[in-house]
Amino acid sequence: MIERVYERASQSNADRVVVATDDERIVAEVKKFGGEVILTSLDHASGSDRIYEAAKIMGLGEQEVVVNVQGDEPLVPPSLINDVAKEINHETQVATLCERIDSLDMLLNRNIVKVVRDAFNNALYFSRAPIPFPPENVSNENFVEQEQKYYRHIGIYAYTVRQLKKFVSQSPCSIEQVEKLEQLRMLNFGTKVRVEESEILSPAGVDTIEDVRRIISELGKD
Repeated sequence: MIERVYERASQSNADRVVVATDDERIVAEVKKFGGEVILTSLDHASGSDRIYEAAKIMGLGEQEVVVNVQGDEPLVPPSLINDVAKEINHETQVATLCERIDSLDMLLNRNIVKVVRDAFNNALYFSRAPIPFPPENVSNENFVEQEQKYYRHIGIYAYTVRQLKKFVSQSPCSIEQVEKLEQLRMLNFGTKVRVEESEILSPAGVDTIEDVRRIISELGKD
């Protein structure tokens, strides 16, 4: 799976693609297929902490942009990596993406992270719970007819190295630990996270055995 993620990322406009991991087995696997890999500490509380250590090892400057693509996203469209990187500017130091949720079942699935945004497309909150909470009379049949729109968070982040440095200087917060969502640390400490709606759909990553079967089925269509 990690090789497929690496291949997808390499098809983007990224200047460099590097796998950051604390697992020697993954290091060996990446080297086997000829990828670049950095072995990081075992003690990181989140993926962003790991990315910052890798950025330091790589010698990246504070204003350079890093895109974090998680290793469980073997079908990530390379264009999404480009799209999220373009959002970083002097006003935005953290950016990510979302897409419309089109069924009540998806909204209620705790493995699918939801996001609510303000009028300027900045994140108000991320949760595994359905947010905003749907009315009692909603069903799969009338879900799409609702005026309220719901969004799935696409777990691709772009940030400056400066922002990563700020992130790792802050202690994990309680809501981050309860939800197991590192981006809540940024919101907790007042960092604005820009969340743009993706123009193309991004297949969900791998969280369960059912997801593995789905991914294998999708790859079989290629």
